[in-house]
Amino acid sequence: MFQHYQGLGHVAIHTKNMDESIAFYEKIGGALSQRASIPTPEGDKLLALVSFGGITLELIQSPTEAPMTEGCIPHIAIYVDDLDAAAAEIRAAGVDTFMTPEKKVLPNLFGGLENWFFTGPSGEQIELLHML
Repeated sequence: MFQHYQGLGHVAIHTKNMDESIAFYEKIGGALSQRASIPTPEGDKLLALVSFGGITLELIQSPTEAPMTEGCIPHIAIYVDDLDAAAAEIRAAGVDTFMTPEKKVLPNLFGGLENWFFTGPSGEQIELLHML
């Protein structure tokens, strides 16, 4: 069975506003690849696939209010080669939702790492991660 695994398909993120979320991810280096909708009895469910940091995000805007609280996937992590430079570029793009004023350096965790979290437009947490 395991030989059939081919890698991560996507990470799904509920969004309150599809256009705002697409614009946010494009602003920080993502690229919209597809948009679609699925008719439901409540109205159209909007979907978008966005390439970001080597993975695909599936943005989902439901026609009814979806839960926007921390769930089974509390955050997504994107590996970066230079945490300070990556954070500076994201700030320069106008993102001011970093959750702490400074990055965390954890030299004893998983062989050493530094990270910095910020949030997307629907409250999703994004971790910039550099392994030391």
